[in-house]
Amino acid sequence: MLVVHNKELLSMIKPEYTLQDIEEISGLLKSKGTFLLSPLENGLFPASIVRNETEYTGYANVWVRDNIHIAHAHYVLRKVDRAVKNVNSLMAYFKKYQRRFEGIIDSKVNPQNPLNRPHVRFDGHNLEEIDEKWSHAQNDALGYFLWFYCTLASQGILQPQQEDMRTLALFVYYFQAIRYWEDQDSGHWEETRKIGASSIGVVIAGLKALQQLFTKTPLASYCKYKDRPVTIQSLDKLTERGVVALGNILPAECIQSDPSKNRRYDAALLFLIYPLQVVSGEIADQILEDVINNLQGVFGIRRYLGDSYWAPDYKKRLPPEKRTIDFSDDVSSRNALLLEGGLEAQWCIFDPIVSIIFGAKFRNSHQKEHLDQQVRYLNRSLGQITGKGGEFPEFKCPELYYLEDGQYVPNDNVPLLWTQANLSISLQMMEHSLLQI
Repeated sequence: MLVVHNKELLSMIKPEYTLQDIEEISGLLKSKGTFLLSPLENGLFPASIVRNETEYTGYANVWVRDNIHIAHAHYVLRKVDRAVKNVNSLMAYFKKYQRRFEGIIDSKVNPQNPLNRPHVRFDGHNLEEIDEKWSHAQNDALGYFLWFYCTLASQGILQPQQEDMRTLALFVYYFQAIRYWEDQDSGHWEETRKIGASSIGVVIAGLKALQQLFTKTPLASYCKYKDRPVTIQSLDKLTERGVVALGNILPAECIQSDPSKNRRYDAALLFLIYPLQVVSGEIADQILEDVINNLQGVFGIRRYLGDSYWAPDYKKRLPPEKRTIDFSDDVSSRNALLLEGGLEAQWCIFDPIVSIIFGAKFRNSHQKEHLDQQVRYLNRSLGQITGKGGEFPEFKCPELYYLEDGQYVPNDNVPLLWTQANLSISLQMMEHSLLQI
C-alpha cells in the first residue's frame, strides 16, 4: 500500500520511471522549496525550521550528527563549498571545546557523566554549548564528524592545517580512553545508554577515514596529543577492537542481557550500509531485511520496536516542555505512553536510505528486482511529503508521522533537514540507476 499525501505528486508517481520523469519530479520539488536548506552564516544547519509554536522542540539548535548527514548530501550533489564550510565550522567548535576531549583522555573527569563529554548539540550561531542537561554520550556523532572531515580531506576538497590534525588526534585518544568498542552511549536516538552496533560502526568508519587521510597528507606527523603521535599501527589496533565487537553484535543493535538495552532491530544500522559502507554482503542484506520485515510501516519506518517518542496523541498527553527533554536516564515514563506495539511513530529519514541501498545493489547486479525496490522506496519517500489541508505547508519533508486522534499526521518538526537531505540523494541515485538501463 502506497500512501501519498501530496495530490500534485500523486499523478507523477509511477511504478517505473524514465530519466525525464525523475527530472520533472526533482524540478517540481525544487520549485516548491522542498529541498531548501538554509544554513546559518557559518554554514551550520539547524535540525529543523522552527516557528513560534515549535520553539519548544529545541530543533533550532545544531546537532553534529544531523549536520554531517546534511553536509554529506551537499557533497553528493556536488555542492562541495557548502559541505566544506559546514565541517570547517564544526572543526572550529571542537577546537573551542577541546578541553572536553582532554579531560577524559587525561582521566581528569568522569566520562560516565554525559555533560563531561564533548557536547554534540549546541548553539550554532555562536558555537556555544547549551547550559542544560543533555545526553551528550553519543559516540556516533563524533564518529560521523571524523569520517566526513577526513573523507573530504583525503580527496583534497579541504586542506587541514597542523592544528586541525592535532584536533583529529583528540578524537582518536578520546575513543581509546572511553573504550568505544564496549562503551555504553546514547547513540543516534539519544536515549538509554547501551553498547550499540550503530555507534561502534560509525566510529570504525571515522577511524578508517583517518587512516586513509594518513596516506594522503604530509601533515600526518602533526596528528598527535602532547607527545603521543597517532600512527597507522595504532589506528589499526583501535579499529580492530571495534571490528571484533561489531562482528559479535551484528545483525542486532545491542545484545546486552538487560531488557531495557537489548535490541534486535534498529533502523540506525542502515547508516552503516549507506553512507558509511562499514558493512556489506550478507550482514548488510540481513540488516535491510530486518528493517523491512520488522520496522517498516505504511507511513514510514520505525526507529525500533517499542519506541515511545511521539507515541499516540503525544501532544495531548505531554506538555511542550516535556516532549523533547533528555530521557536518557529513564525512559519509563515516556514508554508508558505507548500502550501497545505497532503504534510507534514512523520516520521519514529511512525510506530514502533504503532506496539508495537498493539502487547501489541494482547498479552492481543489473537485476530488475533491485531497481523495482529502489523505485518502491523512492515512491514511499515521495508519498511522505506534505500536501494541502494539513497543519503544515505543502511540499515539506516531515521528521515522522504519528497517531493523533487515530490518524497518522506529521509531528511538529516540519521540515526536518535530515529528511530533505536523504530524499535529495535518493532522487539523484534514481537518476544514476536509470542512466544504466
